[in-house]
This record gives sequence, C-alpha cells and structure tokens, in this order.
Amino acid sequence: MDKRTIKEEIAQMMRRIYDRGLTTSLGGNISVRLGQLMLITPSSLDKASLSASDIAEVDISSGRNLSENIRLSIESDMHRLIYLKRESAVAVIHAHPVFSSLFSASSDSISTDIIAESYYQIADLKKSKYALMGSERLAERVSDDAVSHSVLLLEKHGALTVSDKSLLEALERLECLENAAKMSLFSRALTLTELTADEKAELDRMKNK
Repeated sequence: MDKRTIKEEIAQMMRRIYDRGLTTSLGGNISVRLGQLMLITPSSLDKASLSASDIAEVDISSGRNLSENIRLSIESDMHRLIYLKRESAVAVIHAHPVFSSLFSASSDSISTDIIAESYYQIADLKKSKYALMGSERLAERVSDDAVSHSVLLLEKHGALTVSDKSLLEALERLECLENAAKMSLFSRALTLTELTADEKAELDRMKNK
C-alpha cells in the first residue's frame, strides 16, 4: 500500500479502537512501519475523529519528526525502539482497554488458555515492569520485551500488541487480550475445563505451519 492509504488505515483503526471502548479520547497510539519510516498517530488530538492528514511521519533510525506541524505522541520512542529491535515488526498498537488495564495493576494473571482463540493469539503474554508513561525507561523496557513477545501488559498503564504481518493482526491480538481479561475475571465464579496439553500442542502445530 502507498503512504496515504496506510495513513488512512491507521486513522480508521484508531477511530475503531476508540469506538469499541479500548482507549480514551486522547489515550493510546498506533504505528506502522513503512520502509525507514514510522507512521504514527499524534498527540493531543481526539482519537474519535482522526484523519490521514493527522498521522505523523518519523525517521526510525534517528527519531526525527518529519511532520513538523504534527505533535508526536509521548510514546513515539517506545514504538520506534520496537521497530529498531524487532526488525520483523510492521505494526504496533498501544491502548488502555479497561479489563486488561485492571490486570496490569494486579498480581493476578490473565488466563490465555480458557479458549482456543486466546491461546492461539496471545499465549506469549508478558507483563512489562512499571515505568513512567512517555519516559525513556518505559520505551527501553517495553521494546526489550517486545523483541520476543507480541502481547504485553504495561504494569499500571495499559496494553500493547505487535504484529509482524499487519495492523489488523495487532488489533486482533488486542481484542483477544481484552476478551481473555474479561473471561479471566468472570471465570472466578465458574468451574472451567481449560485446554489440555494435547489440545495446546495441536494449536501450536497450527500456529507454526
């Protein structure tokens, strides 16, 4: 896809995430790698009404903002470092879904093996240690964790997903994470039969084809 089309996709995806209640009016950010460029949502603009013209361009190597009229997200470096450290990554979503964020501030963990979809999409879930939002420490910690994990809970902050394939896959992982968080919380009142070792092995073979 050309640059303009990708920017339109990012803006549409951000509106979709907001409409689904996965982030707040000014919270969250989405980026896509395009060669040596990172296309990323801006700071301080309403996520419900973004357009392609609001999407900033950043040089991945230097971090230079190539869209001088657009204020970069405070998490821009977090996205950029993920692309530098994980060369296969093509899309990153950071958001604040309610149930996932609740678990990010809890010692309890989200169960990823209640249903097959959760295990398939988010079995490599990891919690990144707390650091101040927008800080260099947060960017370093999250990008280090994202090298080998595609689904992260940011402690006392929110969630982040990475895809080596598409922005849509990153969204699917975010939605699966939030659904798994809901199921984990609600399951406290139920007796469950989680996936067996054989069922997990079968799903692992399917993932690795």
